[in-house]
Amino acid sequence: MSFAVLVYSLVCVFLAAIVRGYSGFGFSLLVITALSLALTPAQIVPSIFLLEIAASLHLLPTIWRDIHWRSLLPLIVGCLIATPFGVRLLATVPAPPMQVALAVFVIGTTFLLWHGFALKRIPGAAGSIGVGALSGLCNGAFGIGGPPVILLYLSTPAGHAVGRASLITFFLATDMIGLVLLAREGLVTWDAFARAAIFIIPLILGVWLGARSFKTADPMMFRKLVLILLTLLAVLTAAKGAYTLLS
Repeated sequence: MSFAVLVYSLVCVFLAAIVRGYSGFGFSLLVITALSLALTPAQIVPSIFLLEIAASLHLLPTIWRDIHWRSLLPLIVGCLIATPFGVRLLATVPAPPMQVALAVFVIGTTFLLWHGFALKRIPGAAGSIGVGALSGLCNGAFGIGGPPVILLYLSTPAGHAVGRASLITFFLATDMIGLVLLAREGLVTWDAFARAAIFIIPLILGVWLGARSFKTADPMMFRKLVLILLTLLAVLTAAKGAYTLLS
């Protein structure tokens, strides 16, 4: 990397890490979208998976007691079951229209949540497995499996701390699965570890700053900011899919 690209990359990682530390999600899509302007996907994705895992492990001791294991474990099971089917879709169906469709779904659901839609309780095992399966399908098909799970926790009466902790742990599990799949394809190289090592300091500083801000966050303000962030990520996803279609 040139010096200019290095500085740009460090700033992008730091800002995305603040979002990750505060909300529990959003790091990958934000930083990959930004860094793709200067680096190739093969250079970015393995390093970002390593950074995602590092961020989650850094936060894990502070969120452990808030994790909602009863819903989280079925979510992970559903994700594991459906991810191979998503990969099959990736091989047979063009990703861009699916990205646009997912973005429209996320924006529509976010609109409902903003206007007060809510579930009376966290879904049981069957419902959680279903949401996890949808997440795995999306993750395998085009690498964006977070929105179904994020929307699940935002629409339930679980506290904002419980939702954030469960999301962080869910993404830790899915990132580890993704890293294994990347390693199987020979994409996790020493260069990937070197880039992750360069980015680790701004990552830790950003996550620390975001997590510190969360401690004093009002639950309603947290919910609104997460919905805004989710809408932004959906718009970025739609723009990416539409750009690919038009190209």
